[in-house]
Amino acid sequence: MKQQEIKILIFSINNEYYATSIMEVERILEYEEATKIPDSPKFVEGVINYEDKILPVITLSKRFNLQKTEIGAESKIIVAKQDHSKIGIIVDFVSEVKDVKIDSIEDSPEIISGISRRYIKGLIKIDGRIIIYLNLEGILTEEEKNEIL
Repeated sequence: MKQQEIKILIFSINNEYYATSIMEVERILEYEEATKIPDSPKFVEGVINYEDKILPVITLSKRFNLQKTEIGAESKIIVAKQDHSKIGIIVDFVSEVKDVKIDSIEDSPEIISGISRRYIKGLIKIDGRIIIYLNLEGILTEEEKNEIL
């Protein structure tokens, strides 16, 4: 019996590797400066024009309360599908698309609880590294979606 595989997109923030299902990703854009929106949550960088629509752009490092990362030459914006809308997510660089076996994804340890469990689908071990498998659909709460989408 062939093991089930999923395609993941691996990207980096603050020298940590994260992954998401390729099914949650619509496109990867070159980084562009977002237009700031007054009074938006601190993790919202602003908005950009994407396919003639307004796309809110967020910084995952701020969302996860990590130290702020510098925007570099490799920085990208991942366009992620959210229910009936989309958000842009700034990452330091996009590493690769990879097939992983579903049984190589481990549940998050019990130590990860509360809010972060909403974002984390599990942990993937690849080539001796541990990659945090994110649920991009869960990045924003319903209230946040209503506020910025």
